[in-house]
Amino acid sequence: MVVRPRASGVLLHITSLPGPLQSGDFGGAAYAFIDFLSAARQRYWQVLPLVPAATGDSPYTSYSAFAGNPWLVSPAMLVREGWIESNQYDAEVCAATQDSPDSSRSARLRLLRVAAATFRRNATAAQRDDYHRFIDENRLWLDDFCLFAALGERLGTFEWHRWPAPLRARDEAALQAQRETLADELDFLQTTQYFFAQQWEALRRYAADRGVLVFGDIPIFVAFESADVWQNQHLFFLDSEGRRTVVAGVPPDYFSADGQLWGNPLYRWSEMAKDDFAWWRERLRHSLRLFDLIRLDHFRGFEAYWEVAADAKTAVGGHWVSGPGKALFDALRRDLGELPLVAEDLGLITPEVLALRDACGFPGMRVFQFGFDDDYLGQYHRPHSYPVNCVAYTGTHDNDTAVGWYRANADGAAGHRVRVYLGSDGHDIAWAMLDSVAHSAAQTSIYPMQELLGLDSSARMNVP
Repeated sequence: MVVRPRASGVLLHITSLPGPLQSGDFGGAAYAFIDFLSAARQRYWQVLPLVPAATGDSPYTSYSAFAGNPWLVSPAMLVREGWIESNQYDAEVCAATQDSPDSSRSARLRLLRVAAATFRRNATAAQRDDYHRFIDENRLWLDDFCLFAALGERLGTFEWHRWPAPLRARDEAALQAQRETLADELDFLQTTQYFFAQQWEALRRYAADRGVLVFGDIPIFVAFESADVWQNQHLFFLDSEGRRTVVAGVPPDYFSADGQLWGNPLYRWSEMAKDDFAWWRERLRHSLRLFDLIRLDHFRGFEAYWEVAADAKTAVGGHWVSGPGKALFDALRRDLGELPLVAEDLGLITPEVLALRDACGFPGMRVFQFGFDDDYLGQYHRPHSYPVNCVAYTGTHDNDTAVGWYRANADGAAGHRVRVYLGSDGHDIAWAMLDSVAHSAAQTSIYPMQELLGLDSSARMNVP
């Protein structure tokens, strides 16, 4: 167990920051938010995954477990760095702000292409050296991700099992021919990833200088439409045509009577164990360069995961299959040292899952909202029961806001329990919940920004 000073922080994904192109990025608002956290004596800034979102526009289903989301690159910072003319930037912003989010992404893409072209023309020798250093250090995933992204655009689908057989099967001659054909696009995509890395590293340094640590997030699974699966087909349950045979999900739970059918391909853990989980070791090594502390999403899936037939319509008919257990985390620790991980141990948790969490020494999560649906079972999530080694929340990005949740439950048993527990009449309920979490024994407390602002359900981040 890693013992950290008692501290708190704020959960706010970068896209939720204000910005001139309808969503937040690594620009001025991110720096201002760090200043706010520092002034408020908050130790952590928790964000969602920074990867490029795939199906459903969710960062938990990504085209790559390693790449950065290009929409988080700040065009305004690229102007300051000299890669975009200010008049070009102003014109794109003016055109985009009156239109749809899709137009804002189109504007971001055009500005990124301008910046990449200017970089190719005008970069100094030192800047080119730094660019090539980035490529060399990230070659393990960068080349294949960029080729995957370029082929997906060219072929009109990222469902790589529908690509021509030589590309689906990664025939080297076919891949090399595409690298030559798509050379300019590959250079653009690599440059965009370089801009992402530069801007994120600068933001991390700014945060560190002000005593703020970044609390990141790793989804357990990857998207089927991803460079990861295409590049490592032998590590997943696929048929000879590259199609999924089984997929990930969770059984019926708090969020859904039909369960959640995620659709992610499932790992062949026995195959991964043959090289001591090399893919996972590289994934975590990369993530540790991005974050100071990491939430490991769906931790229970490492003990046992819900397997569903690929053609199923809901997750109800699935079954539990044993995961890699402690062997994975022992391999990670041997390679990477102490692991600054937090186990997202929510949902249908068994004694075996808790035993794995504790054997690894990871803090788990406690969520205030989960503590009041049932008077007996809810005791686990009520602040008086929180252990020191946990991270406490009023709610996560998957929950309704505190105000929205209370309003939905105010007239029922859960609302009554909350008022009695907090000694509250329901007025200013978000702050009452925050105060209760803050006074628990939890080593770390994280407050969603929506609670600090007292926002209702219209500000909810996600509905699983």
